[in-house]
Amino acid sequence: MIRTAERVGRLRVESAFEVLVRARALEAQGRDVIHLEIGEPDFETPRAIVEAGQRAMNEGWTHYGLPQGDPELREEIARYVGATRGIPVGAENVCVTPGAKPILFFLMLAALEPGDEVICPNPGFPIYESMIRFCQATPVPVPLLEMRGFSFDLDRFRDALSDKTALVILNSPQNPTGGVIPPEDIRALAGMLRERDVVVLSDEIYSRMVFQGEARSIASEPGMLDKTVILDGFSKTYAMTGWRLGYGVMPPLLVEAVNKLMVNSNSCTAAFTQRAGIAALRGPQDEVTAMVEQFRRRRDHFVVGLNTIRGFRCAMPAGAFYAFPNIAGTGLDSKSLQEKLLNEEGVAALSGASFGDCGEGYLRFSVANSLDRLMEAVERMRRLLGSC
Repeated sequence: MIRTAERVGRLRVESAFEVLVRARALEAQGRDVIHLEIGEPDFETPRAIVEAGQRAMNEGWTHYGLPQGDPELREEIARYVGATRGIPVGAENVCVTPGAKPILFFLMLAALEPGDEVICPNPGFPIYESMIRFCQATPVPVPLLEMRGFSFDLDRFRDALSDKTALVILNSPQNPTGGVIPPEDIRALAGMLRERDVVVLSDEIYSRMVFQGEARSIASEPGMLDKTVILDGFSKTYAMTGWRLGYGVMPPLLVEAVNKLMVNSNSCTAAFTQRAGIAALRGPQDEVTAMVEQFRRRRDHFVVGLNTIRGFRCAMPAGAFYAFPNIAGTGLDSKSLQEKLLNEEGVAALSGASFGDCGEGYLRFSVANSLDRLMEAVERMRRLLGSC
């Protein structure tokens, strides 16, 4: 009789994909479902990037490459990150991976020992805690507060630090809340961490999707570059989720470790997707700008609509492409309302509790759908719950 190792049982999955499967099953029965559950841009990859990928395949970029990534792409990433964060980094600091998740996974494998503690945001991307537990470390969730624009209570963050803290995870702009950590909070966090023997993972995958304020990288703060790993990629910014192209910018010791893990897992990232990545960074950014403006417009209208639904209260998210309304006023828990919306009204959303205990009382909606469909979703939810 075969069995799986105990460590596999410590892994979690993303509920977005579970809801997607159920929504597709309803569609197969003839139901009309409005998909607001998946965190994926609903735009096509810009044509110039697609053509660069096709051209690369035709030119023979279909063989093994370097585990750390195409040197030309790493140079472009270093240039881009240096310019946008105001930090001195070179190609030697960049690791390219098939998607951004391997940076998260490899960093934890490289930096954590059993019993280490990891401070992470709650609600937060569920794979954070999944990987922490897989590495036999202990997650220390710190709540994100609606009253602070879904930033941390800095006193609670300070209290969560201990001699066992080995890693701190920051995510701004944030999934699922759309919150952006204010620059003054970033400075305060840097002040708490600068003299500690700790690694900071700064998840900046939504860095180009900021609608108000400034999403400042903690790597830009004095004394933080040498202990920070910036996680970013092409999936959200360039609508390249299926291309699987991400990267991390990190200190040399961690580069060496990540390269070893790449050799032992993926060998390398697909060569032709990396050539497409070069085209993305070097080419016109007009389509990125237009996409972000569309997300801003949808956010504006959708959040206003959410606030007309009985029992909903939704702050205007500062970044990413999510809305995270407080639904406590409906009298329903998050999972129950998620189920009612899907089964009774054909609106696919995610329970806030699927992002951690502090997400209870909220729902996450992706605005990666047309404005007409978003407003139709509002009407369906009004039909179910009533208007204010």
